[in-house]
Amino acid sequence: MSRHRTGLIFGFTAYVAWGLFPLYWPLLKPAGAFEIVAHRAIWSLVFCLIALAVTKQLKGTFALLKDSRIMRRLLLATVLISINWLVYIWAVNHHHVVDASLGYYMNPLVSIGFGVISLKERMRRLQWFSVAVATIGVIILTVDAGTFPWVALSLAFSFGSYGFVKKKLNLGALQGLTMETLILFIPFTSYLLWLSHKGEGSFGVNGKVTFFMILGGAVTAIPLLLFNGSTTRIPLSMLGLIQFLTPTIQFLIGVFVRHESMPAARWVGFFVIWIALCALAYDLYKPQEIKQSE
Repeated sequence: MSRHRTGLIFGFTAYVAWGLFPLYWPLLKPAGAFEIVAHRAIWSLVFCLIALAVTKQLKGTFALLKDSRIMRRLLLATVLISINWLVYIWAVNHHHVVDASLGYYMNPLVSIGFGVISLKERMRRLQWFSVAVATIGVIILTVDAGTFPWVALSLAFSFGSYGFVKKKLNLGALQGLTMETLILFIPFTSYLLWLSHKGEGSFGVNGKVTFFMILGGAVTAIPLLLFNGSTTRIPLSMLGLIQFLTPTIQFLIGVFVRHESMPAARWVGFFVIWIALCALAYDLYKPQEIKQSE
């Protein structure tokens, strides 16, 4: 299988998994968003360390600690993904799944902007058409919201920037995620110990919540590893376009599972973005000779 095709598979799988996340995080209630994020980071680190030990990459990964340039960029990536996790879990657990989906509809535009402007990536005509149509759909959804979409913008720019930083780092997917969660280990562990001391922690109190918190390490790590693997195999602009899968799934969950408000304007915006998705799907899978003739 070619490197490009592998990247596409990784990207599609990661974004479908992320789209299903609104079904998972409510299982951790009554834990608050910050507690859930802390456990996500810690159990993701445990998962990554086990994977590194199995693949005999522990020594090479910890050698990254000696490279100050890499560590500075990893610190930035860690801050960005932490912001993204915190805002997203808060939104999902406070009945803002549709608002979160709007953020992930905006996110590809941020990724495409980084790819085209900063990395000088090129897009074909049909991809430009998809971007233009998707932008119209995002504008419709934003106007319909009626208020400043802080949840959506926070999610879009934090994750779009995270993808850009990871693209520039070009580290192995498992190594990068391990170092990010390692950076978070001390502050998040300290917070959880403080929370437990106050008697306000959920871990160990409720068996179901404890189980899903531990499982959250694998649930968090696997799609992120797939995403990180895809960023090194396909152009960031293409990855940004594929990302429309995640908010589409989230949007459907928000409307049909969580029964959030769905006025007519949101349906219009949703329909416009689906047109962009159809154009993108055709561009990705049309015969190679047609692509070469453009």
